[in-house]
This record gives sequence, C-alpha cells and structure tokens, in this order.
Amino acid sequence: MSLEAAAVTGGVFPVSSATSDETSDRAMATSAVDGAVQTLRTVRLEWRARREEGRDTASFPSRSQLAGVVELLAGALYPRRLGRFRGSDREEDAFVAAKLIAALAALERETAVEFGYWQGEAAGSFDADQATNVVRLFATTLGEVRRLIDSDVEAAFLGDPAARSVDEILVCYPGAIASLHYRIAHQLDRLGVPIVARIISELANERTGIDIHPGATIGDSFFIDHGTGVVIGETAIIGNRVRLYQHVTLGARPLGAAQHSVLGRHARHPIVGDDVVLYAGATILGRVRIGDRATIGGNVWLLTDVAPDAVVAQPEARLLAAAAGIAPDDRL
Repeated sequence: MSLEAAAVTGGVFPVSSATSDETSDRAMATSAVDGAVQTLRTVRLEWRARREEGRDTASFPSRSQLAGVVELLAGALYPRRLGRFRGSDREEDAFVAAKLIAALAALERETAVEFGYWQGEAAGSFDADQATNVVRLFATTLGEVRRLIDSDVEAAFLGDPAARSVDEILVCYPGAIASLHYRIAHQLDRLGVPIVARIISELANERTGIDIHPGATIGDSFFIDHGTGVVIGETAIIGNRVRLYQHVTLGARPLGAAQHSVLGRHARHPIVGDDVVLYAGATILGRVRIGDRATIGGNVWLLTDVAPDAVVAQPEARLLAAAAGIAPDDRL
C-alpha cells in the first residue's frame, strides 16, 4: 500500500477495526514520515545555525497577496482593458478609487511585514507609520508608472508589424506584462521595500520568462520582442527607445578582486544608450557601455564598450556546397 493510501485508510492514527495488514501498512507509513520529519529537522537546524541573522523569518511578504496587489493595481491603471470596468465615464474614477483602496491597503500590510523581517538588522526601530508613508509615496508615482507603460506599449506597436492594436499588446504581449510588473516593482524598490519589489518582478518572470531586476533603471519606450529568456541585472542602466529580443542577457561578470570595491559591487551590469537594438541571444556582461544607436547582432558575446552608431555582429553561417554521394553529416 502506498503512503497516500495508508493515509486515506487511517494514516498514523490507530483504528480498532483495522485488519492486521492495514495496521502494518499504517505503521510503515508512520515510520517513513517520522524518519523524513527528523531528517528535515536536522537539516533545518543546521541551516539556521549557519545563517542566523536575527531576522524574523515568520515576517516575509506573501506571494499570493502581492499577486492580488498587482492585479488590483493593473485594474486601476487600465480600468477598462485590465480591470474590465464596463460602466460610464463618470463612474470610472470611483472604480479606480475602489481598486486603489484595496490595492494600497494590501500593499501596506505586506510592506509592514517586510519591515518586520529587516528589523533585526536595523540600528533602531522603524517608525510606526513607515509602511504607511512608503505606500503613500508609492501612490504618487502611479501617474508616471502609467505613462511609462503606455510608452512601452506604443513602442511595441510601432516595432512589431504583427501587432493589430495597442490593446492586444497590453493584454497579450509578454514584454508588456513584464513592463507593467517592472514599472511597479521599480518604484517600490526605490522606496526601500526590496523583497516586495523582487516578488512582484518574479511574478512576471513566472508568467513570461522575462527576468528584470526591480533595481534596474530603464528609460521610456522600452520594447522587449518575444522576450523568453531575457535577463536584466540589478545595476543595468537602459536608455530611451531601446529594443531587445529573446534571450538577451545584460549580466554581471564573476566578482574578481577589483570588483570587491564599492564601485565593483554596485555597478556590475551594462549601460545601454538610447535607440540601441539588441538582437536575440546577445550576451553583454560587466559594466560596459553600449553607445547610442548601436546595433548588437544575434548571439554576440560582449565584454567591452561599443561606440555610438556601431554594428557588432557574428560572422554569418557558412553554406556547405552539396557533394554527390556524401552524407550531410560527413560534410560538417
């Protein structure tokens, strides 16, 4: 009998009417569970002994609650397209207000939870209204958040001839979904709630395969086409009207001796100028600078600066001539 079946027929609790075989199965299941529990306890305590940092690990923001926050904020930012509001124009503001009240209340709770997590490392106690103030400041950024998302959606519409409408892009395109999450998360990261921000960015990563650290700085009219496998690191700086394709990496090099300086640790990722295009599979590592209007071809590996207006490309694939009687594999 499987562990699941043993649990269904009585688990670890004795039942007087059970047969001897059922009693034996439950005993085996109990023994297996007890052994796993003890092993997990040992490993858990070893980890805590190594990583004891005075943090309240019971205080950690909830992914499910923050997913709800993003959904509410999306409805407030785009009441008709993402909030599914179907009322009259004069009722729209009341709909937005209701979404914001619910979103900001939940966000304040999760922000307070994060401050509880960091309290053990703080020199003093956080102010009682710290979470409230953060959320109030965040609310003031929502107009700019909406403007930046609009610019990203318009860039996608202009850059993708397959797009039929801006509404299709906002609702369907992975790049637009990632942009919405990033623009929200970036503001929260700036306001001092990095875990809340990181969870929001990872919600987008789960949905789209696009990994944008909320600490990255990205200008307006940012277009990620397709998007799967895109990675943008924490200290990356991206200018305006930049377009990139799937599997582009703006990453950091391994920390060498020089990078253990303050600058090396906090300026690890590329700087990309305005109007740059990065084609699929390009990998750019370290604090290199890509000049304005440069084009980086597919599968290029870059560790050095690129001048403005430059084009960097891999050699084109070589065409092998056909040869009578020779199998294709033998020509490779």
